[in-house]
Amino acid sequence: MNLLLRKLVLCAIVMAAVGVQAQKACCKQEQPLLATHVETGDVQGVLDEGLAVYKAIPYAAPPVGNLRWRAPQPAKAWEGVRVCDKFGPLPPQPTRPGRTADMMSEDCLYLGIATPAKAKCEKLPVMVWIHGGSFQTEWYGGDLWKRLAQRGVVIVSIEYRTGALGFMAHPELSKEDKEGHSGNYGILDQIFALQWVQRNIEQFGGDPSKVTIFGESAGAISCSMLCASPLAKGLFRACISHSGGSFAPWSDQPRSLGLDASQKGAESQGVAFMKHLKKKSIKQLRQMDAMQLCDGNVGFAGFWPCVDGYVICDDQYRLYERGEYNDVPVIVMTNSDEGALFTPGNIKAEQYQKQVRHIFGSWADEALKVYPGSTDDEAWHGNGDAFRDMGFAWPSYAWVSLQTKTGKSPAYAAYLAQPSEVSFSRDPRRKGVAHADDIMYLNGTFLDQPQKYPAESAVAEIIQQYWVNFAKTCNPNGKGLPYWPSFDDAKPTTMQFCNGASLIMRPNREQVDFVDRYYKAKREETESSRH
Repeated sequence: MNLLLRKLVLCAIVMAAVGVQAQKACCKQEQPLLATHVETGDVQGVLDEGLAVYKAIPYAAPPVGNLRWRAPQPAKAWEGVRVCDKFGPLPPQPTRPGRTADMMSEDCLYLGIATPAKAKCEKLPVMVWIHGGSFQTEWYGGDLWKRLAQRGVVIVSIEYRTGALGFMAHPELSKEDKEGHSGNYGILDQIFALQWVQRNIEQFGGDPSKVTIFGESAGAISCSMLCASPLAKGLFRACISHSGGSFAPWSDQPRSLGLDASQKGAESQGVAFMKHLKKKSIKQLRQMDAMQLCDGNVGFAGFWPCVDGYVICDDQYRLYERGEYNDVPVIVMTNSDEGALFTPGNIKAEQYQKQVRHIFGSWADEALKVYPGSTDDEAWHGNGDAFRDMGFAWPSYAWVSLQTKTGKSPAYAAYLAQPSEVSFSRDPRRKGVAHADDIMYLNGTFLDQPQKYPAESAVAEIIQQYWVNFAKTCNPNGKGLPYWPSFDDAKPTTMQFCNGASLIMRPNREQVDFVDRYYKAKREETESSRH
């Protein structure tokens, strides 16, 4: 080897060593990443339990004035350093104790980030949280899932427009839009936020190629819609759903129980809303105070995403049958007594039976066998179980079973059944895990009090390990955990979380199979009326 070649080789070795050392140095700062830069300017976070936390970064322009009921627009840049030490406001929604109008603003398109990264180069997996609240209420600042972040993932929690401001469709709005669409602004916000994550999350030590979306209730339904929306393709690689999926049929009428609306159906609801408010045009509605459109005394609720042929292209059940969706690994979990939170404490047998006949029509006799209600007590449980299965268990079953048939990515089924005195449902008749109780297994409620809640704390530990493994590798399995296979309806493949974790056959099979038959008939009925 001549002298020049030797020098070149030596130089290359030294440069490579320097590169390795620089990479190590880059990732070996002592402090979490408390200051960084995003596309619109410099941001500063706060130190919280060993994490760098950024509570309110604007990811879009405030959707106010002429931007009300329009697709989200880019956020404006700022000078200097933006200190992100306070959460942004709640989106306008019905006021209630602890949720007052002064806490709300239409200028609500912010996200929060909790990162354990000590440098930008760490390339940690990212989990993006979408909150629930029936598409009407709640807030991104409820929890940044610090317990999950401490396990080595970057957490992002995003806000989106809710209620009439997020989901009202109207013929006049459709005419304004160059594509002819309206409604679904809240889902467009979520997609816009996920695009922001792709462009900016490396600045927080995250890896944009390792994004998992997760959500609860309306947040889980949102996750399901994102899994089927062509607009969200490539924005995430995995999904976790807590109590929610969007697999109901649709019609050209306004949305009703178990039946989604097309854009045409949602537009007719928007027309009725404008009439209800005694206004003549969208211009007049845009001049109204946001709270006048969303507070409880408006007396007009139920705005929801619609099948617009753009964000949501069809009945999701049919999309999944045809394999037309974003095929990513999913974990889909439901709770054992979801309906306990929604069943009125004073429900009477006669009232319940009348309600069942109204909802199920010719299917009512079979429904009353599956969800009996001959006494008041039986009616309370029957109502809760029917709500659990129609609202949560059946869509979740549809999701994992369809993906198992038509997808390449694994679908994992989970069932939370841990007995606990702690619940969002106050009714003593509750016999399982109510809707939203799963949130306490993701945050510190049980983990911070293992002596007081030993069984719940143990289950929380297991769930969090599975979730973080899944975010890191797209597979929940890992050392020290019971093996969890992907869903197979013929085998015990549903992971039940109850005093530990163990595999069971699909739970509440008879009831869920009844709902499956009922929805099949509804789907055929709505489709034949459209043709």
